[in-house]
Amino acid sequence: MNQAMLWGVGTSFYGRFPDQRVESLAWTAVAEAVRDAGIRPDAIDAIIVGSVFGPPGVATRIQRGLGIPSVPMWTVENACASGTAAYHEAVEAVRHGRFTCVLVLGVDQMSTLFSGAIVPEATDPEGAASLPLPGLYALQAQRYVGEFGVTPEQLAAIAVKNKTNGMDNPRAQLRDTVPTIREVLDSRMIAEPLTFLQCCPTSDGAGAAIVGGDRGNRTDLRIEASAMVSGALWDQRSEDVWGFASVARAAEKAFAQADRTPQEIDVLEVHDAFTIGEIITLEALGIAPRGKGAELAPSGHTTRDGAQPVNPSGGLLSRGHPLGATGMAQLAEIAWQLRGQAGPRQVARHRVGLVETMGGGAAGMDGNACVVTILSTQS
Repeated sequence: MNQAMLWGVGTSFYGRFPDQRVESLAWTAVAEAVRDAGIRPDAIDAIIVGSVFGPPGVATRIQRGLGIPSVPMWTVENACASGTAAYHEAVEAVRHGRFTCVLVLGVDQMSTLFSGAIVPEATDPEGAASLPLPGLYALQAQRYVGEFGVTPEQLAAIAVKNKTNGMDNPRAQLRDTVPTIREVLDSRMIAEPLTFLQCCPTSDGAGAAIVGGDRGNRTDLRIEASAMVSGALWDQRSEDVWGFASVARAAEKAFAQADRTPQEIDVLEVHDAFTIGEIITLEALGIAPRGKGAELAPSGHTTRDGAQPVNPSGGLLSRGHPLGATGMAQLAEIAWQLRGQAGPRQVARHRVGLVETMGGGAAGMDGNACVVTILSTQS
């Protein structure tokens, strides 16, 4: 089995760019990733694209514009985990010797499709009941409030932390001001108890990565683990809230592959589409015990200067959430952090990093898919 390495990363800026072609967002990210990896485009022998709402044929148009014809290319759709699902397939392809240098791309342009929350699929019960994802996450939050006594202030602390981090990320969508706890709680209610400032924005953007074998380059990052799971059956009788078990299953596989414990992770980028999402994810990853995840941000444990910084990029709450691109943006941030290239948002300890992306799914499942990957420096 070959050792898979992360050679290079690149991203576009994140925001609302309705007048920009979706392909141009992708080309920007790919150009940076190719430069970062120090390769020629003709070294790429496969392309895997993650996109949720990209128009039909978007990957082919991107490939044409890159001038990389003929190489195998395919598209992955796994909701919010589309980008990291594409990355996972690239890692496995390199590990098994199918390809030697794979371009992974995540891209979506949401601003031309939605002015607010994503419209749920009408054939699902959630769609028929007009229950979009803010409502689903709000149900998670309500259960945590009732079961563990999570307070509104603890939820709001996630937004304050991540929006503080986002101020130092020049590619982030939301960089106006850092709200106080009170301002987060006083912002418009979206789905009780989640307010406007506890929800990620509608975004456009792209992220890219080059995955290859061990070429003896000391700046390449070792991919210690990449685990992907799909959702399992879930309903109101399930012990855990929606989404918890899928993250826990992926995390268990990833930590076993890497032969590491959660306490060995220095820096994390996790799926915080809503504030409650970060809390539940950190518990599912084993960073905090069940019911204790809400204490991490207020205690300082997950702040940028804390013991285990979470979402130093600003997370989805600040950077934005262009679904197919989100996982690749997370991967790029961890790469920059591990290399010590994150500028004013650089964390102190940065040898081992983790990315988690979980996609929402069809009714009756605890998520569409979840990917957890662990990377490390070679020093």
